[in-house]
Amino acid sequence: MKERRDRLTENFRLLYLKSQDSESSSLKETSSRFDPSENTSLNPYSHQEILSQAIDDLRHPDPKVRTLAVQYYIEKSNLSIALPLLQEILEDEDPGVRAQALLSLIKLGNPIIFPFLKKHLKDKDEKVRRIALKGIFQTQQNIDINLLRPLLNDESPWVRRKMATLLGWREVEGGQTLLSEMLKDKESMVRKAALSSLLILYPEEGETQMWNAISDSSHEIRTWVKAQLNRRLQKLTQKRIHL
Repeated sequence: MKERRDRLTENFRLLYLKSQDSESSSLKETSSRFDPSENTSLNPYSHQEILSQAIDDLRHPDPKVRTLAVQYYIEKSNLSIALPLLQEILEDEDPGVRAQALLSLIKLGNPIIFPFLKKHLKDKDEKVRRIALKGIFQTQQNIDINLLRPLLNDESPWVRRKMATLLGWREVEGGQTLLSEMLKDKESMVRKAALSSLLILYPEEGETQMWNAISDSSHEIRTWVKAQLNRRLQKLTQKRIHL
């Protein structure tokens, strides 16, 4: 029993060491080599052994090991097992671990995860807040605009930009108003994302705001707006030629 336990531990450690080689390719490779949901005839370890080792690794001092435990076991488990463990690991001190836990939680695709997403809109790490925000748009049919409004003043421009982009995914009640307010953001990348989303979902308002943006303080936005207007002018000219 001890020998099998040691082999299982080594298997998890190999996942960790393998991840150091290449972030882009090795994670896919290791995940295909070690799948807790594999047929037991191919997997020499019992479900309980793997779960026990995964729980141990969730408490490992190295955050990379904790992250891999979440990614390669917890998110592959059924909801009854995964949810309590993810709820615990979402309180991890390392933002990378919390981010992976939140991504794994979103993959569960169950409405019960909403309170966790809502809570982590206030996470101290901006990446975690962005993941929580995207998760809400991915999993919730009806989004309360009052949940999003505080993010207008989020300290991270990347969070504000993410919200402006997500509001272009689909119509949200009050979304147009939020986007119009974001056109006044101090960061040009936020203003540009808001204008793009307006053009996608609310073209009439977007066209009006695009003309206003010709005099934007950002050279990048002015250049982008002029390019957009030129394309529209070319399309209009081509239509007239073919009439």
